[in-house]
Amino acid sequence: MRAGFPDFRLGKVLATSFTGTLSERYGDSVERIPTPGRLADWLAVYGLAVDSCTTAQLDLARELREAIHAAATAAAIQDVLPASAVQVINDFSVRGRAAAILTPEGERRWRLGADSRVEDALSVIAADAISIIAGERDGKLALCASPTCQAAFFDASQSRTRRWCDMNTCGNRQKKARFNANQRKNPRSAD
Repeated sequence: MRAGFPDFRLGKVLATSFTGTLSERYGDSVERIPTPGRLADWLAVYGLAVDSCTTAQLDLARELREAIHAAATAAAIQDVLPASAVQVINDFSVRGRAAAILTPEGERRWRLGADSRVEDALSVIAADAISIIAGERDGKLALCASPTCQAAFFDASQSRTRRWCDMNTCGNRQKKARFNANQRKNPRSAD
């Protein structure tokens, strides 16, 4: 990872983790892929290493990220999917060259084309978004309960009642705020 940038918020679901590269959308937003190199770093973390990344490709990645966020948010609140977001996701899905491969451990991974391009990696992310939004996986899309975040995340918990996109950030922040409010209401005696 490159020093001087905010940490990635890594999750188990590729598409929603990708939308998390812009966090705190309704507060002081944090851009976690501010440069082409940083996008390449993020893709490598998810096994989608690319040879290089340009500013134009970073712009494409952000376009896909926002389309996935819009469609996943609509799906989470059971609203109509925005046609423009659906079109962007579909266009990216068919654009790249990637193949699903089976590992010796029985897991599916993606292999990019010989000259791995950002567009190939983005097609994998778009395909992942399609499988989640279409309801093909065991789980559900939900929105983070943090009023400054409201990120779409994939809840695969047994009860499907997760409230936070990331317990280490949004969940802890809300718990801390609740604790501090309770401390102000009920200060402990000095005895």
